[in-house]
Amino acid sequence: MLLMPQTDWQWRYNDAYGVLSVSLGLEMEFLTPYKAKLLIPDALGNMEFSVEHAKFYIDLLDRVQKRLKITDAAAVQITLNATAAHFMLKPQMPKSWFFEASDICVFADMGKVFELKCHGERHLVMVVENGLQAALVMLLGKACDLGDGKRLGQFETIKVMHNRLHEPRINRQTVAA
Repeated sequence: MLLMPQTDWQWRYNDAYGVLSVSLGLEMEFLTPYKAKLLIPDALGNMEFSVEHAKFYIDLLDRVQKRLKITDAAAVQITLNATAAHFMLKPQMPKSWFFEASDICVFADMGKVFELKCHGERHLVMVVENGLQAALVMLLGKACDLGDGKRLGQFETIKVMHNRLHEPRINRQTVAA
């Protein structure tokens, strides 16, 4: 079941868990992975889920469903986290040095899915904010070890230069003749 924005949705900082959340009505609350140090000051109180947020959420939900073969619940989870990241996180500087450069120039549109290569492993990410030279991406898969004890958890974000984004591998079946 897809959740669509309602007038009673609200951003709030959940003190019990120490993360940003979205109140989805009287009895539901969605917790993001975003802690206070990453959030803009307005996100530390209660804030309405505005028309701009709803428009972004609906547009991105449509893109996610077209680009990823996942359940409705997973699509909502990805989209709510991406909406929170897009509107509620402080700006970041690129940290491209953790990832291998790509030989191909890509067009990093919002909601587009790419891979980052780190220590020989591929990690699926989605663009949540795009700039001229860099994009803020959200990790879709399980955690990525960056090295030096640093780790990027599922749904956490990192800003990278466009030349670090790799087109996702397509699994193709080869039939022997």
